[in-house]
Amino acid sequence: MEILLATFSALFSVINPFGAMPVFLTLTQGDSPDRRAQLARRACLYMVLILAVFFLAGQAVLDFFGLRIHDLRIAGGIMIMRAGFELLNSKPEENKKISKDVVEEGLEKEDISFTPLAMPLLSGPGSIAVVISLYTKSLSFLDMGLTILAIALMGLMTYVVLLFSPKLMVFMGKAGLAALSKIMGFIVLSLGVSFIITALIALFK
Repeated sequence: MEILLATFSALFSVINPFGAMPVFLTLTQGDSPDRRAQLARRACLYMVLILAVFFLAGQAVLDFFGLRIHDLRIAGGIMIMRAGFELLNSKPEENKKISKDVVEEGLEKEDISFTPLAMPLLSGPGSIAVVISLYTKSLSFLDMGLTILAIALMGLMTYVVLLFSPKLMVFMGKAGLAALSKIMGFIVLSLGVSFIITALIALFK
C-alpha cells in the first residue's frame, strides 16, 4: 500500500491531469463527445504503456549508457523543479504543458491520441524520469506489480478527468485552475527537491 500510494502521488503531481485539461480541450475542439472520449481513452492507455515500459526497461537503458540511478534522480529532480517553478509562476492562460507549435501541429492531425496527448502532454520527461527512478534491483515482483498498478490507476484517473474536462473547466473556472496550478506547482517543486536530496545522500554515504 505504501508503494502504491507513493507511486500514485508522485505521478499525479508530475502528470497533473487537471493542468492538461485546457490543452486537451483545445486539441479536441469541434470533436463530438464520443470522439473526445475515444481520444482520451487511447491517450491514457498509451500513457500507461509508455510509463510501464520505461519503469521495467529504464534500468537497462541506464546500464547501457553507464549511468547510475542517482544521476537520473538528480537530473529528473532538476527537471521536476523547473516544472514546479513554471506552474507557480504561470498565468492561467499560459498554463500549457506543451508548446504552441506542438498544439498547432496537433490541431492538424486526425489522430492525436499518441502524440501530442500521450507524449509529451501526459507522459513527458518528468513522469518518465519519475518511473525510471522508482525501479531498484531490490524490488520484489509484488512491489513491481504494485508500481504498475499505480501507473494504471493514474491512467484511469487521468481518463476520468479528461472525459469530464468540459464540465470541470466550467465548474472550476480560471480562478480555480490558477489556484490548483499553484498548489500542484508547490507539490511538484517539493518532489523535485526530494529527488535531489535523496540522490545526494545516497551518493555521499
